[in-house]
Amino acid sequence: MPFVRIDALGSDPGRLDALGRAVHDALVEAIGIPPDDRFQVLTGHDGNRSTLRYDDAYLGIRRDDGLVYVTITMRSGRTPEQKQALYRRIAELTHAYAGTEPRNVFVNLLENEPADWSFGEGVAQYAQSPAPADAPVPSGPVPTPPEG
Repeated sequence: MPFVRIDALGSDPGRLDALGRAVHDALVEAIGIPPDDRFQVLTGHDGNRSTLRYDDAYLGIRRDDGLVYVTITMRSGRTPEQKQALYRRIAELTHAYAGTEPRNVFVNLLENEPADWSFGEGVAQYAQSPAPADAPVPSGPVPTPPEG
């Protein structure tokens, strides 16, 4: 179960929706998250960097005000290769769906354990039974979705 937070400069609801769809589709494709497992917080920030700041050349990557921060919290267990495939697919799909340049996609992945989640009722549901459907899947080529 990933929990996703997306923060983007100068974003209207349409762009935020496209970014959310892109990240969710990447999670489904790259690491096998179930399609109905979507929990996201989408936040647009004004375009003058007063609420979202960044270094425009850190590590030699030229960022601009098209910057998008993506924070994903999910259970641990993915390989470095699966994570790299996820980052790549997020960059590809945010470009395809929202026009965001890959250089402007900043992803932070946080991992935790099954007991760290409560889906309601004050219960850590994953701690009480075997982990459900978002267990790691074998890494391999990531399919490209049909256009449209």
